[in-house]
Amino acid sequence: MALLQDLIRQINDPTLRDRILQETDKLMKQKKFGLVFEEHLPECTPLHDVPIRVGSKVALKTGYVSDIYMVIKLDGNEALCDRRETHEKVTFQLDEIVAIAEFGEPIYPTLKPLDAVQNAPDSDLWHTLIEADNYHALQLLEYLYAEKVDCIYIDPPYNTGAKDWKYNNDYVDSSDAYRHSKWLSMMEKRLKLAKKLLNPQDSVLLVTIDEKEYLHLGCLLEEMFPDARIQMISTLTNSRGVARDNGFARVDEYIFVIQFGSSKVNRLPLSDEWRVNVNENDTRVTHLRWSMLIRSGSNYLRKDSVNQFYPIFVFNDGKKIHSVGEPYYGTNREEVVAPEGTFAVWPLRRDGEEGNWQIANTNLRELIKQGFVMLGKKKDNSIPVYYLKKGEIAKVKSGVYEITGYREDGSIISDTEVRSLVTGTQWRIGSHDASTGGTNLLKSFFGTSRFTFPKSIYAVHDTIRFFLANKPNALVVDFFAGSGTTLHAVNLLNAVDDGNRRCILVTNNEVSVDEAKELTQKGLKPGDPQWDSLGIARHVTWPRTVASMTGRDIEGKPLEGYYGFESDCYEVDESIAVVSKTTGKPTKATVYRKGKRQMYPELCEIKMADGFKANAAFFKLSFLDKTSVALGRQFRELLPVLWMKGGAVGKCPALENDDLPNMLILPQNKMAVLVDEIYYSEFDAELSQHPEIQTVFIVTDSETAYRSMIRTYDGKDCYQLYRDYLDNFRINTGR
Repeated sequence: MALLQDLIRQINDPTLRDRILQETDKLMKQKKFGLVFEEHLPECTPLHDVPIRVGSKVALKTGYVSDIYMVIKLDGNEALCDRRETHEKVTFQLDEIVAIAEFGEPIYPTLKPLDAVQNAPDSDLWHTLIEADNYHALQLLEYLYAEKVDCIYIDPPYNTGAKDWKYNNDYVDSSDAYRHSKWLSMMEKRLKLAKKLLNPQDSVLLVTIDEKEYLHLGCLLEEMFPDARIQMISTLTNSRGVARDNGFARVDEYIFVIQFGSSKVNRLPLSDEWRVNVNENDTRVTHLRWSMLIRSGSNYLRKDSVNQFYPIFVFNDGKKIHSVGEPYYGTNREEVVAPEGTFAVWPLRRDGEEGNWQIANTNLRELIKQGFVMLGKKKDNSIPVYYLKKGEIAKVKSGVYEITGYREDGSIISDTEVRSLVTGTQWRIGSHDASTGGTNLLKSFFGTSRFTFPKSIYAVHDTIRFFLANKPNALVVDFFAGSGTTLHAVNLLNAVDDGNRRCILVTNNEVSVDEAKELTQKGLKPGDPQWDSLGIARHVTWPRTVASMTGRDIEGKPLEGYYGFESDCYEVDESIAVVSKTTGKPTKATVYRKGKRQMYPELCEIKMADGFKANAAFFKLSFLDKTSVALGRQFRELLPVLWMKGGAVGKCPALENDDLPNMLILPQNKMAVLVDEIYYSEFDAELSQHPEIQTVFIVTDSETAYRSMIRTYDGKDCYQLYRDYLDNFRINTGR
């Protein structure tokens, strides 16, 4: 190649010489080994909310979104368009076409609220579902949560050759010679953005796949994440098998585990099914785990949960609880008189700051009666209080931990040791079967499955808990959300250990192939209400989220059953005496009796009809027309985005009218926005009255003014917003 370049430099024609040198430079940059795949035309996105104007790029709603036209004239309901590839002039009706954006062109996103479910009015925990092309949603999430995500779990299209995914609004089938490179191109774009979301210090990316693309995906992951630790797990997903033409039935698939920084697999107490390829000499065990009653982590201050600031009265010798008081709302807790012979224990942090207890006083009284509350050692007229969380209580009630006695304070004693382990890379777990924990579960919500091949909730639950068991405040993202199993699994994890993990789902709203044909025959198009109502986001993902959280199916009937999962097992008895046919003497024999085993004792008391104590908001990623955005509307459209950047705390706020406020003080959302900087003094005074506010947005074009205004806001997350919406949220431009 060096000799070739030397020869090219001898060409006298400078234009030709430079052109050939440019092309040889490209050849030199091509890979000589590793994963090589074709580049394709940029993907395109339909912008249904953007009005069509002269100069707009458009495509037919029912055609290929990459078949692009330019609008050159508008006349009533007709648009004269120039086809980019052939310059053919074509006239369309306006309702036949949609504005489009090619990847790489600036677009202006907003979140349009569609619905919400609030099953825990007193909780700050809000999950989010975003209906969107996941590429643009990831670009928005990069602005919101760069390097803040603890876990990404995705189940991308497997590229089986069936009509299971689209590229540029067209299904890719097995006859497409570029099927694999299109899939890789699609994945590479999204994984690049996903990498920016993950916390480089401690996070994990989990990707499921089958045999069609696992080799290509493995090479792509190795190339994109050279500093990560990568493993591949084989996991049983269909015990009956999926037929393969003239081949073996497929019973399993793969999970790629990509770990960053200090990420580690947690040791967990697991059932015997997990003990394949585990070192039997590893005798590490776990005991009944008592948790501190005083809240730590997020929302730990008194103001965060005022109803859980109450006294616990302990006898003066510190050996037993006398009673539990009522919530105290005053300013001088010394006025609370303890019963004679007792002292009051308050949820005070080490620095003396007022905190709150993990549970309400009524719940604590019940746990005390059952022996599930324990006192620590008294010191300086104070004493630590411990309790058992739901998951541990379930293990006691199911017999995993046997009660062997009671302490003087009435708390239970269990000397049972349960072996904990890190399992191997071959998972043959009965609960992971997609039929039982996936299809059948969805049928209980919808009456029918509504979705082909949903993941088992236990498969997702188990996969993510290996990394999130010790992260009660983790942020989880799934941008191939499908039926919504990941959010369901996160709620299940939270229910076991009272965690506050938050989940963000992203899915498009495509309809099935058969539904698309039927709707088209009726004269309907994408963007029509009837068409959209049958899309996956609105027909499957969101209804499943609502059903699982409220504990009611789509007809409003209570769901039946519990989340505990039983599997077949064999009990072994070697003590039965039998007579040997050879010697005629009694001997011992091994006898196997088939029975049932509770695989998830911590889930056996979680009733489906109770739902989950959490909330969720449903948005559509929409796009604004840069030529028609008024300042007042900018802020209205901007508010859900700011709410998400502030941590999605509390119910998403909304403006009641079109009047632009000077400032927004939102203590329920722990955020505030200064819209007009001349009102900074009043804004600052308001903030001083609400120390719970943790996120502050300042609208100003002056960097100097912004720095001056936030100088006293140490400990708060502060962000500058420019007065022009387009400068804040332009994406697709590499900002």
